[in-house]
Amino acid sequence: MSGKSFKLPTLTKQNAVLLAAFALGVFHLAAVSGVISISTMPLRLVHVAMAFSLLFALKPASEKLKDTRLNLVLSTVLIVAVLAASLWLISRWKAIAFSGGLTTDGDYYAGAVILLLVFEAARRGVGLILAFITLLFFCYPFISPYLPGLLNGRGYGLERMVIFLTTDTQGVYGIPIGVAATYIIVFTIFGAMLSRFGAGDFFFEISIRLTRGLRAASAKSAVLFSTLIGMVSGSAAGNVAVTGTVTIPIMKREGYEPHQAGAIEAVASTGGQLMPPVMGAAAFIMAEIVGVPYTSVMAVAILPALLFFGSIFFVVHLQAVKSGIAPTDADKSDGRPLLEVLFQGLPFIGAFGTLLGLMLFGFSPFKASLWAMAVLIGLDVVKTRRVDIALVKRIGGSIAEGSRNVITISAACAAAGVISGTLGVTGLGSKIALLIDVASNGQLFLALVFTMVASIILGMGLPTTAAYLILATVVAPALVKFGVPMLTAHFFVFYYGCISTITPPVALASYVAGGIAGADVNKVGWTAASYATTSFALPFALVFGPGLLMQGDVLTNLFAVVTGFAGVGAVAAGVVGCIFSPLSWTNRVIALVAGLCLLIQFWPSALVGGALVGCVLFQQFSSRQVSTGS
Repeated sequence: MSGKSFKLPTLTKQNAVLLAAFALGVFHLAAVSGVISISTMPLRLVHVAMAFSLLFALKPASEKLKDTRLNLVLSTVLIVAVLAASLWLISRWKAIAFSGGLTTDGDYYAGAVILLLVFEAARRGVGLILAFITLLFFCYPFISPYLPGLLNGRGYGLERMVIFLTTDTQGVYGIPIGVAATYIIVFTIFGAMLSRFGAGDFFFEISIRLTRGLRAASAKSAVLFSTLIGMVSGSAAGNVAVTGTVTIPIMKREGYEPHQAGAIEAVASTGGQLMPPVMGAAAFIMAEIVGVPYTSVMAVAILPALLFFGSIFFVVHLQAVKSGIAPTDADKSDGRPLLEVLFQGLPFIGAFGTLLGLMLFGFSPFKASLWAMAVLIGLDVVKTRRVDIALVKRIGGSIAEGSRNVITISAACAAAGVISGTLGVTGLGSKIALLIDVASNGQLFLALVFTMVASIILGMGLPTTAAYLILATVVAPALVKFGVPMLTAHFFVFYYGCISTITPPVALASYVAGGIAGADVNKVGWTAASYATTSFALPFALVFGPGLLMQGDVLTNLFAVVTGFAGVGAVAAGVVGCIFSPLSWTNRVIALVAGLCLLIQFWPSALVGGALVGCVLFQQFSSRQVSTGS
């Protein structure tokens, strides 16, 4: 013998967390692929137990306690508590279900522990705002007998609420957690795999090549890059953190002010969640809540997403014209043939093609994503002609990373389950809908305004998934009562949930972008909100114009496409204050009004909008001719 002994790697906290995350991912991949057979309730119970354990291990009780012994003790206690309570409920779920809901004191105590841990998981994972909102709704049944008017209710006891919210599929273990345990975790693993296999570099190179030689090429490539990355990240702030470190410095070098570069990146990253085929976690939850195939959500999202990005493209182009930023050198090349770039990106092209194709053929999103991952790995092996330990590490690392990315979403989903369960059992949801009805005096437009305000306020400071979950349970039903189709109503609040990340005074995506750009975060926030002006009006047009959701006849849909892009272009001109040359304030207002008229999706208003745009363009052409002396 050589005298050298094999030494097992030390099981550090980091390695333990990595193993736990890998185990979480493997378990869910096996469950959704059918390798293991598990019922709905046990799957959700196991998901919460494992996701919360990871969350408590990774997220400190507070920044002050980070890396302290006290935090370690507290986190360990919470992990033991969630595992013990979950194991109890797993052992009891069949007995409760087969007995018609008969429970014991042990069920109550285990449920109470789970509820307390949901509040703490929401606080650690998402923030104090979501924890407070969840606690506020949870307390409603206990104080409702003492509230005046419409909010008055008969009230419920603590034991009944705890049992209902933790032993039924309408509370903590409701639809949101069910979606997190199937759709979302598979797609976060898919997104992590794309990242580790080099999709980011490929997307960036393609974006640069598509915009080379154009005015504002760096900003336009940033928009494209953020769109492509946003499709798989599902987080506006996370998207900014990933892409902004690359795109913002390039935009600043090209001539954009720091706050402008940050605002462009924030808006583009926010819109990535609207772009099919992968629209982020909230879109999968929407499909489940509304009860439609995910492809139906994709179909209604495609034109609004294109209009969103059309708007920001117009903004960056017109801002470049106004700032005097010249087009880049079209002949500049990195020397790599396009075919070589496309060959290097073949695994990603194949993966996205498989994902989209299978979903269009009726496969469930998580089954389609499983096949897409298999295609990604297979094509990577074909490209590299290599199967080695590095490939195994990338696959294992992707599973672990994707599992870690889902834990905060799971905390938000569990909190949303508490809110939706409380709304359902107390009837508070119908009361909120009635309150909006009364306040709007039965007028749909006013109801949409109130819903918009509520959506933006409730969405402030929350990730898109958490924002949508609250909005879907609190305000979307109010629009349905006005006769708005359910999918349209949910898409309306989903849209505002997305853009709440760039809506001051609390704008998470803008804050991250401002930090990277080295600019005043408030200035970035307000600039981003102005650049996204179209986004605040577009959801109204979606309700009144079915063509924008591709739900009309061919002529209606074609009319929607033409007037939609003309409208966002006119609004962008009004916001930036430039077309071929700077606009006067009068013409800026006219351009804004023209854009809104075109977005309304009504023939007379479209004619008015077109005439106003013609007037502004005529004035611009006249000014150019005078300035050139012709």
